[in-house]
Amino acid sequence: MPGQFRFLFTPMKIGPVMVLNRIVCPAHLTNFAEHNLPSERHAYYYAERAKGGAGLIITEEQSVHPTDFAYEKLIHAFDERVIPRYRMITDMVHRHGAKIFAQINHNGGQSSGLYSHLPVWAPSPVADPMFREVPKEMEKQEIQEVVEGFGRVARHVKEGGFDGVEIQASHSSLIRQFLSPYSNHRRDEYGGSLENRLRLCFDIIDAVREEVGRDLAVGVRLSGDELIDGGLNLDDMVEISWHLASIGKIDYINTSIGTASHALYMVDASMHVPPGYQLHIPSAIRKAVDLPVFCVGRIKDPIQAEQILADGHADMVGMVRAQICDPELANKAREGRLDAIRLCLSDNQYCSGRVGLNMPLGCMQNPAVGRERELGIGTLSPAPKAKRVMVVGGGPGGLEAAKVAAMRGHDVTLYEKENELGGQVNIIIRVPNRVEFGDLVRNLLYELSALKVKVKLGVEVTPDTVAAEKPDAVVLATGSLPAPCTIPLSEGAEVVDMRQVLRGEVEVGKRVVLIDEVGFHDATSTAEFLADAGKQVEILTPALYGGQDLGPTLDLETWHRRARSKGIVITPNVVVREISGSTVTVFNHYSGQERCIEGVDTVVRAAPARANDALYFALKGRVKELYRVGDCVAPRRVGPAILEGHLVGRSL
Repeated sequence: MPGQFRFLFTPMKIGPVMVLNRIVCPAHLTNFAEHNLPSERHAYYYAERAKGGAGLIITEEQSVHPTDFAYEKLIHAFDERVIPRYRMITDMVHRHGAKIFAQINHNGGQSSGLYSHLPVWAPSPVADPMFREVPKEMEKQEIQEVVEGFGRVARHVKEGGFDGVEIQASHSSLIRQFLSPYSNHRRDEYGGSLENRLRLCFDIIDAVREEVGRDLAVGVRLSGDELIDGGLNLDDMVEISWHLASIGKIDYINTSIGTASHALYMVDASMHVPPGYQLHIPSAIRKAVDLPVFCVGRIKDPIQAEQILADGHADMVGMVRAQICDPELANKAREGRLDAIRLCLSDNQYCSGRVGLNMPLGCMQNPAVGRERELGIGTLSPAPKAKRVMVVGGGPGGLEAAKVAAMRGHDVTLYEKENELGGQVNIIIRVPNRVEFGDLVRNLLYELSALKVKVKLGVEVTPDTVAAEKPDAVVLATGSLPAPCTIPLSEGAEVVDMRQVLRGEVEVGKRVVLIDEVGFHDATSTAEFLADAGKQVEILTPALYGGQDLGPTLDLETWHRRARSKGIVITPNVVVREISGSTVTVFNHYSGQERCIEGVDTVVRAAPARANDALYFALKGRVKELYRVGDCVAPRRVGPAILEGHLVGRSL
């Protein structure tokens, strides 16, 4: 393995700062703030990624002015009380040899007065499409106030022990709004020509550099293409990058794409967008400037990162979700343990999906995220006494429970009634554009392979099986089953479950009606699967629009585009009244109007499941230590199953 990463583990000088490798953990929202100040949770979170080998950490944005209050847990860095909190973070990160920069920002018109009770400030009174609040056009003294705010926060950052400052001018930023002709309609010295639109950015760079001197690195993060008609495109951003580099006051340029309001699904793209989809941006900017250029964009593994560096697309590689999922990615790559890396799925359920709902950052596969002090690297201790543990069910929850119990030294046997492990993940990956989800099982199976877990496939466990084995503890992860159909059926009508369709257990006719009672990938993926097989598909949903729960995971826009291209018909706001023969009768929520869909060959239902808990209740009171995790407690998504499996494994 030596020499495989000739570029990735070469040190990099960024202004005055020497970084030990080219792996960056870029800025991303965590919602870990307490009273709008950095918290101990932040310190352990960032330190975990430093401990795992990242060369450079960049914090989530730090706000420079009270008019910037875009979300509840935004850090108010203009408050000098941040300084001791900063020192706590930087001290913990520096213990592991990593460098840490603070990103500082003002969100401008991409904000709301709901929290601040103040008008939103922006270059022009152009309402943001996400927040839909008309901002106050900033007066010159207010512009100067924000410039001074950047300087003040830069001073706090320096006093807090950071190695550098990153000025946010990218997807959610007042600076970008001044740069862009889409949002800047001013006619004074801050609007019109590019020179004028650059003025605020230059003033802020001057203010920051004056406070930090040449001891700290200073960089700017730019959105390489706003993806807005009338906005900034890549050619514009290359020119802007050249102007910023030419003044000799910044040490690097970081990149992103889109804006958080117009194209958030491209900022944190899910698995439906190709890995490395943003690379054309740093590649073009790097040709125009003589500064280190950073890249991001679904970069999941060190081999991909190495190739990016080797091909000259960038100088530093940002890997956010990859290091949320596996904070030890860098160390594992350096040691040649590539198969041990827990690959991110880019499914966004627990990272972007949680913070977008104002909840703390998490990870479907890594229960320690945000709980590093209790569950992080090095916190798993050997059990005081080894037990014989029986885990029933080889889905994600059972695999996680078996893994953690074995890591603690227990004698674990895992039973699965099917002939392969993976549970319902094996159904999910039958849809081609969801195949990346299979990495979840691959990751768990690799971790299990290094442990002495006995696996018994094709065995359906009964109370007699448990009685014969006499385990000290039983963990049930028996999953869920399709719930009975409650729709009135007559004249031989039949409804099949989406699981049956994806498993290929039923023959599906040409014209299909899919009843979506879930609003997530269950229905939308099945619809695509059927459309790809040449079926005519109509989705019926009681929701306002198809796939409503895809919004937080940033899959909504891309799914609707694919659905339209595949001819999938989406009928919202309806409930199925009855199915009679080949006719499906629905009524509209609001109008009460009925509609009969005739000539339907197959009706497919995606509906909430029911817990497969019969074995649990049969064993209750007969087994001293009996636990259950995941869907057999209550049918949910994969994340809770893994978390519960992990916690049970620790508790045994």
